[in-house]
Amino acid sequence: MDGSPVRNDAPGDLAPRSSTRPVDEGAALRESLLQELPEIPARYLYDDKGSELFERITELSVYYQTRTEIAILENAAVDIVARARPRHLVELGSGAGRKIRLLLDALRTHGQGATCTMLDINELFLLQSIDRLSVDYPTFAFRGIVGDFLTDLGRLGPAGERLLVFFAGTVGNLHPDERRSFLGELAQRMADSDALLLGVDLVKDPARLEAAYDDPEGVTAAFNLNVLSVLNRRFGGDFDPSGFRHRAFYDRENAWIEMRLVARRRQDVRLAALDLGLDLDAGAEIRTEISCKFTRASLEACAAEAGLSIDRWYTDPEDLFALALLRRRRS
Repeated sequence: MDGSPVRNDAPGDLAPRSSTRPVDEGAALRESLLQELPEIPARYLYDDKGSELFERITELSVYYQTRTEIAILENAAVDIVARARPRHLVELGSGAGRKIRLLLDALRTHGQGATCTMLDINELFLLQSIDRLSVDYPTFAFRGIVGDFLTDLGRLGPAGERLLVFFAGTVGNLHPDERRSFLGELAQRMADSDALLLGVDLVKDPARLEAAYDDPEGVTAAFNLNVLSVLNRRFGGDFDPSGFRHRAFYDRENAWIEMRLVARRRQDVRLAALDLGLDLDAGAEIRTEISCKFTRASLEACAAEAGLSIDRWYTDPEDLFALALLRRRRS
């Protein structure tokens, strides 16, 4: 997909995928795997199977984030639209496209909004979302971009009268340096008439956090282990997923959850496309994701560093999750 509008008379008629991956993707992965604590970038979690598994995770009783964020949106969408006054919605990491409907409804009610741009790394999920939304919201022009929000912000189009939305606490999956760079670039690409709606998971009881990332049904474990199959397929690897187990824990010092894969036994793994061999002893760990948790104060500090400020803070009665409406700081 190249960001061209989807025709409402032919939902899902998208341009071919554009190549947006850095040419050194393999080198970056190789470097990550050769760190003292080997790491697999989280984007490899979201192939078609991984995306389907994540949708199942969002429906689990222990995974409070999605239903809480939706509840906040149900209460706040009209106020968000009234404050931001956008003519354009831009959703980063759109996934299945469920939450954006609440903002589309509010925009339609206010008689505002003409376009909705959705960027996601998974082409299948993006295509399905735009197909459905184009039918249900025929007065909006939809466009889809298959891309990575860390590298493809320049493909979103011109600034001005936009509400950019980044749901699901995904900003917490970025390492602090990545988050600083990402938010800084977003701020630079925003006009004074733009706003950013950012979903953040909040600091809370570690036991509740860990349960959300290690559910008793084993769906999160399957989601995590699937990343090894992705690497096998993409890079000629011979990981044996059955030789690893899922681990999730809360790091109090960094205020984040870590997901890791732990080798059940010694393994010698090769990734042919990377010309890389890994010797993993029993108990060796590979980090696959972090998920930072925030307070209002810590998010304000992150926003200020990027040149943004909190215009409005929306949360639930238990302070489990929050939506922050951010704007560029005026010098």
